Amino acid sequence: MESAAPAKAEGATKTTGAAAPLRASEPTQTPEPGQVSDPEAVFDPAEAARPEPSSKAPSSKAPSSKAPSSKAPSSKAPSTEAPSPEAPPRTDPELLLAASVLLADAALTAKQAGAELSGALSSRRLALEALRRPGWAVGTAVSCARALAGPSGLGFGSHGGLLGELARFAGIVTYRRPAAVALAVDAFALRIGAIASDHPNLDAPLARRLTDAVVAGNRLEALRAMYALVEHLGVTRALTTVSPVIMELLALLSLLDENPVNDGFSWVTLAGGVPTTDPFFGLPSTLLKYLNPGPGRAERAEADSILAKVLATSANDIVSYVTDIGALGNHGLVLLRRVECTDGAVRHVLLLPGTSFALLSNSTPQDLVGAFDGLLRTDTTYTRAARKLLLRAGVPAGSEIMLVGHSLGGLTAMNLAADVEVSSRYQVTHVITLGSPIDGKRPADHTTQVISLVNKHDVIPMLDGRGPASPNGIPDSWVELAWLDESYDYPLSHAPQAYSDTLRGPMAHHREKVNALIGAYDGRIVGNQPYMLRDK
Repeated sequence: MESAAPAKAEGATKTTGAAAPLRASEPTQTPEPGQVSDPEAVFDPAEAARPEPSSKAPSSKAPSSKAPSSKAPSSKAPSTEAPSPEAPPRTDPELLLAASVLLADAALTAKQAGAELSGALSSRRLALEALRRPGWAVGTAVSCARALAGPSGLGFGSHGGLLGELARFAGIVTYRRPAAVALAVDAFALRIGAIASDHPNLDAPLARRLTDAVVAGNRLEALRAMYALVEHLGVTRALTTVSPVIMELLALLSLLDENPVNDGFSWVTLAGGVPTTDPFFGLPSTLLKYLNPGPGRAERAEADSILAKVLATSANDIVSYVTDIGALGNHGLVLLRRVECTDGAVRHVLLLPGTSFALLSNSTPQDLVGAFDGLLRTDTTYTRAARKLLLRAGVPAGSEIMLVGHSLGGLTAMNLAADVEVSSRYQVTHVITLGSPIDGKRPADHTTQVISLVNKHDVIPMLDGRGPASPNGIPDSWVELAWLDESYDYPLSHAPQAYSDTLRGPMAHHREKVNALIGAYDGRIVGNQPYMLRDK
């Protein structure tokens, strides 16, 4: 696998500079020989995280500024020998990520403790014990209430059950911040700080103003900061600037508002999962099936002159596949390819383009509603239409098939691979996605090779909740190739052309790796059939 590390930022050679120090405005200075460091110096987490050997334990003596030493100066003379090399310290981003994981675990534990205490207070068992031992029951209830509501306890950390939710709502409207929420906010803040080391634009004053306001829960200031950022950079550049931390910012906004219904988005994001609710109203993803109810339909179509010209030069090459997807457009067309491979087998390739941003909903599955549906669910209109395409095309049962998709097309490719019906009828050998938020999905067949290509300037792949500072990784069998390229602004950074240009140029080694993994599909193309997919 190219990367076993949790974050999408791994898996490719970093093109950014060295990590910025934790306190860029306060560079560490080396003390002069014989000089004692200032005891009021700013706490350095790198030093705290590094265990001190017993021979270097802090001295209990007063600093030398209080009294001169009576010992001979020669005993304190600095050595002229070069210091022995020490193990390189961990970088600041690593420390921040490690601390954020610990804080996230603590926050989730505190939340669970609040739920268990709330459940105990409202349990039938406590009520029955109160009849037998009223004094014990009253003492227990008072202790639980203090633990839940006291500032030295969970601080209005009740959760779950009717009484627990009422108490939690009372804490929210009175601006009481539970311990779990405070820990979660700090964890998100550390994630943002860690991400900024690889994305220096997040450290610019306007971007810092926005992130600081969101962390502080000051929505009015956050709106002003966002307005200033957009006014200064424009909409696309502003969106691209905050894209690496978009999930953290949305999670903080939903956690620190007065709406208790949308908090689930924040807790799932904190744990590194894929949220199943929206961050503003807490609406469940199950509502999407009512907004995207089409059964799906597939009709044969003819390639126009432009598409036909592109398809005439197609080959089993990742750049060629991305070029073909770009030529298909995003108005409902997909392509089924039949290949007579060099080993004598006949295999199929299904090319799936992404979303049309023209309308919220249109007559094809490639709309914005379909995009959100594909992210949060598996059985979507796009998936159902693609299943019908394979049946209508007469792809024989047991055939080997490779699914290649961009954006929503990549989501649909993973949804098809996760479909038990599809996996039991066909052998899905490869799923290749470009700019797709697929990390929360898994193929039904564990032998399916998943290859994910990610431009780290692209905001869309991070919508699965696994951003650059996510604590969770991906399966070891997956291949994830990520990079930073010159296509900074969204949506340019998300376009198929940006991916193909990068794979053709500076990331040509990624192109070679992917082509080696899909070498079984080398051969002669004997069929390129476009299909038009409809909602119904």
